[in-house]
Amino acid sequence: MTYETLLVEQAGAVGLVTLNRPDALNAINTRLIDELNQVLDGFERDASIGSILITGSRKAFAAGADVKEMAPLCFPGTYLDDFLGRWDRVAQRRKPIIAAVAGHALGGGFELALMCDFIIAADNARFGLPEVKLGVIPGAGGVQRLTRLVGRAKAMEMVLSGRSMDAAEAERAGVVARVVPLAELLDQALASAQAIAAQSRTAVMMLKECVNRVDEGSMAEGLRFERRMFQAVFATPDQKEGMGAFVEKRPPQFGR
Repeated sequence: MTYETLLVEQAGAVGLVTLNRPDALNAINTRLIDELNQVLDGFERDASIGSILITGSRKAFAAGADVKEMAPLCFPGTYLDDFLGRWDRVAQRRKPIIAAVAGHALGGGFELALMCDFIIAADNARFGLPEVKLGVIPGAGGVQRLTRLVGRAKAMEMVLSGRSMDAAEAERAGVVARVVPLAELLDQALASAQAIAAQSRTAVMMLKECVNRVDEGSMAEGLRFERRMFQAVFATPDQKEGMGAFVEKRPPQFGR
């Protein structure tokens, strides 16, 4: 299947999505989000896919949401139509999603990257939420996710001024998992995605749920949930295979 705003392929057990609006620096419009959700729906159903990688171009992951699309909007239309509500589905996926970010990840582009489970950044990446400069605020979860990652002071300073951060600062602040040379970004991000896809699918999805619980409740609730997931995994064939392989000193062959 072909898409207007995306390039889609499969690299082994990894579903690879490339944002493809080069004339607009991959600015995110409704068509792009709808197509992305359609692709992610397919990857979620496809048993051969163990992880997902989303990337853009060397110049821009996504320079923001499409201002030309948003400029004529008004309230209550945005409220009644739940404008940007369809973005939430990206963050609700069960399979792990990695963002491989080069160049600009600003506004809606940064919000999309933050919806992924972690970010691997090229050394030329820049991140920010500059919506205040347009007289608006982020609307796809950027303020909430950024504040949880970097803390109140840095998030407040960035969103109120519209300042962006480079890749080195983003790594120090905990926004990105690691920074790699631009020329190595896709190879290293794919290697990370493939390493995840090689693990037990059940264990990987359980781990994703456990980490996400950190932001969703108290420590006591998170500990109880993690313990239940630990106990439940002993009912899976992958637990028997993984531990059996360790005892037998051989590589595990997890089910797909």
